[in-house]
Amino acid sequence: MFLKARPLEIEALKPIVILNREDADELDVRPLDRVELMVNNKKLIAIVNVAEVFVLEGEIGLSETVHEKLGVKMGEKIKVKPSEPPESLIFIKNKLSGNVLKSKEIEKIVIDVVGQRLSDIEITAFVTGLYIHGMAMNEVAALSRAMAETGKNLKFKTKEIFDKHSIGGIPGDKTSMILVPVIAAAGLTIPKTSSRAITAPAGTADRMECLCPVDLTLEEIKRVVRKTNGCLVWGGAVELAPADDMLIQIEYPLSIDPLLLPSVMSKKKAVNAKYVVIDIPTGRGVKIKTPQEAEDLAIEFIELGKKLKINVNCISTFADQPIGYGIGPALEAREVLNTIENGKGPKDLIDKVSCLSSVLFDFKKIKNPKDKISHILKSGKADRKLRDIIAAQGGNPKIKPEDIPVADKVVKIKSNKSGRVLWINNHFITRMARVVGAPKDKGAGILLHRKLADKVKKGDILFEIYAEKNYKLRKALEIFEEKNVFGVGKKYSIVLAEIPEEEERKKYFILER
Repeated sequence: MFLKARPLEIEALKPIVILNREDADELDVRPLDRVELMVNNKKLIAIVNVAEVFVLEGEIGLSETVHEKLGVKMGEKIKVKPSEPPESLIFIKNKLSGNVLKSKEIEKIVIDVVGQRLSDIEITAFVTGLYIHGMAMNEVAALSRAMAETGKNLKFKTKEIFDKHSIGGIPGDKTSMILVPVIAAAGLTIPKTSSRAITAPAGTADRMECLCPVDLTLEEIKRVVRKTNGCLVWGGAVELAPADDMLIQIEYPLSIDPLLLPSVMSKKKAVNAKYVVIDIPTGRGVKIKTPQEAEDLAIEFIELGKKLKINVNCISTFADQPIGYGIGPALEAREVLNTIENGKGPKDLIDKVSCLSSVLFDFKKIKNPKDKISHILKSGKADRKLRDIIAAQGGNPKIKPEDIPVADKVVKIKSNKSGRVLWINNHFITRMARVVGAPKDKGAGILLHRKLADKVKKGDILFEIYAEKNYKLRKALEIFEEKNVFGVGKKYSIVLAEIPEEEERKKYFILER
C-alpha cells in the first residue's frame, strides 16, 4: 500500500507513525504493531498508532524521528507494509517465564532496544522479567558487554585506564571532582564519564558544569585526556552504552532497579577501564543499609569485573549523613574549589577521597598511598590539575568559589534546642534540595552548618536553604515543618525522635548512576 507522507510535530524517542483507521484495517495492523516504510531506497521499521480523524485516509502521519530519517516531503508517497515482530520478543517472553537467556539472545534484545525496534511496553516487559526473576552472573556479563558494544567506545593509547564509580544515594557526594585530579596528578589516566542526577540533588556532571562544559564529543574527550590525564564529562553526550539510558527511562517510573550491575559496568567497559574502584555508600536513607548488603554487592561487582576482564575493588563508605556541607550543583562546586585549593576541607570529604584514591594506587603497587595523596592535595598539585582539566574542557581555569552564582533566596533553619546532632535524614535533605530546584536550578540547594556529633546551642543555624523562586522555597519549608530532618538532643538520650502516628510509612526509591 502507498500512503502520502504527512509530517507531524510529534516528538518521540522511537520511530512512530499514525495511520487512519481505514488504512490500518486494510493493512491488518493494530496499535503497537510494526510497519515497514520504504521510500527513495530507504527502509525503516516504525511502531503504529491509529487515529479516526487525526490523519486522513490515504495519509500516514510521521513523527519527527521518522520524518528526519526518511527525509520525505509533504504528500510524497511511501510504500507501507506490515512487518514481523522482532525475534527478541521471543527472548523477552522467555525471561518473563523465568528462563536463563543465552548471550546471543541478550545481545539481540539490546540491539533492538538501541535500534528502537521495541515499544516501551515490550522493554518494560524485559525490565520486569529481570526484576522478578533476577539474572545469573553470565547473563549480567552478557548484558554488560552488549550494552557497551552497542554504543560508542573510548580508546586511548595506554591500556591502563583507571576509573571510579559510586552507586549513589548520598547527597553532597562531590568526591569524583577531587579524586580525578588527584589520580591524574599522580600520572595515571582517568577519563571520568559521569551521569546527571536522576533522583539526587546533583550528579557529577551537574556539579562540574558549574565550572566548565561537560557535553564533549569523543574526540574532545580524547584531546582533554591526552593533555591532562583526566576529564570530568557527561557520558550521555557521547552515547556510551546508550541502552542503559533507555532502560533507566523504564526503571524510574516503576521504581525498580534490576540493572545496577550491568548499568555501571557497561560504562566502565565502554571506556576500556582496567582498574575500577566502586564506592558503596552504606547507611540509613541510602540504597545499601547494612555492611552485609554492601559485602554481597561488592562480591557481585568483583565477580562481574573478572568476567569483563576489569580489575574491581569495592569500598563500603559511611553514609549516615551528607558528604561535606554543600548540597546542590553550585554549592558543591564551591566546596570543591575551597577544598582542593590547599587540601583542607570537610574531613569526611577528604577521608573519602583518600580511601578511594588509595585503592586505585594499590592497583599500581604505589607505596604509602595515603601519604602521597595527602601530598598531592596539600602541595596544590591536585588544584592545578583540576584547573588544567577545566581549561581543557573550555572553562575558566582562574575561577574562584565566589564566581559561582548561588540562589538569592535564602532561609536559615535554626535549632530549637541545645545538645548534639544525633542524626541527619539523608532522604529528606535530598527531597528539600530537589524541591527548591536542584539540579536544574544550579544555584539551589542546602548548605549545612552542623554535622553528626557537632555541639548545638538553641538558636544556632543547622542549615540554610537556597532557592531561585519563592514558591519552591515554601515547598521545602513545608517538608522541614512536617518531617524529622535533623535530630538534636542529649548525647546519651535513649529517645532519638518522637514519630507521629500519621508519619508516612513508605520506601523511597533511589536511582543513581
